[in-house]
Amino acid sequence: MTLAHERTAQFLEGVRRERRQIITPEGVPVTVDLADYGERLIAFMLDLVIWLVLTLAIYIPIIAAIAASGGSLIAISIALFIGFVVRNMYFVYFELAWRGATPGKRLVGLRVIDRAGGPLLPSAIVARNLTREVETFIPLGVLLTWGKAATGDWESLAIALWLLFFAALPFINRDRMRGGDLIAGTMVISLPKRVLSSDLVENTAQYTFTELQLRAYGAFELQVLEELLRHPDTPETMRVLNEVCDKICRKIGWATPVPPAEVVPFLREFYTAERGFLEREQLYGKVRADKFSPPTKAG
Repeated sequence: MTLAHERTAQFLEGVRRERRQIITPEGVPVTVDLADYGERLIAFMLDLVIWLVLTLAIYIPIIAAIAASGGSLIAISIALFIGFVVRNMYFVYFELAWRGATPGKRLVGLRVIDRAGGPLLPSAIVARNLTREVETFIPLGVLLTWGKAATGDWESLAIALWLLFFAALPFINRDRMRGGDLIAGTMVISLPKRVLSSDLVENTAQYTFTELQLRAYGAFELQVLEELLRHPDTPETMRVLNEVCDKICRKIGWATPVPPAEVVPFLREFYTAERGFLEREQLYGKVRADKFSPPTKAG
């Protein structure tokens, strides 16, 4: 990315974001924006509120059953186990179902991705969320109940330092990863929020794309294509554009070979058609964040 392009992006977005470049399995470099600390905290707090509401809805009948049983150890153990399951299944389920986004992350505009550029595997999602138990919830629970557990001052201090270390971990590594991200090989990014530019839109169309072909991608992939089309005209840029063109043709089932001289016009016209299609869909309240996400109602 050139310095001029970086300054343009900064002007359009209003703030300078930390960017990283990851290489997809197809060998295509993609620039992503790291999630800010405040964004991650807000997303986590939103998820925590939603989780607490769900937990209370489940706990009310359980607490009533415990009271009826006279506070038996079995009833208390069942309650603690259900709390553990609900807490972890909340994060695991949504990150699996929504391709790396929980309700809090989706509201803020964040997503978990594979740090190596590959698909986000279920094992990585499970690992990064179970690690949160060791990072935060288990030591916090012990610390809050230190009097009942007969924990001494030194033990309480050690647990407090443990919590402080994992809370500070995102601030002391360049990719802002917490412990779960380090173990699972993931990172949290901010989805592009800039509107799609109109200066790349072609007024005349040589290629025609069907609605089925245009449904293959979402706003995220279109903004990546925009970034690539804005790159300086160099041999390396043309190599990447040729690879992207081949990948798009395979994805949408474009049977006619695209000559090398027509790669850029083809991609520009695909950008034009895809942009128009997504904007029309948005008018009807259907927003598609990326190729993995089904259309969702706006607002």
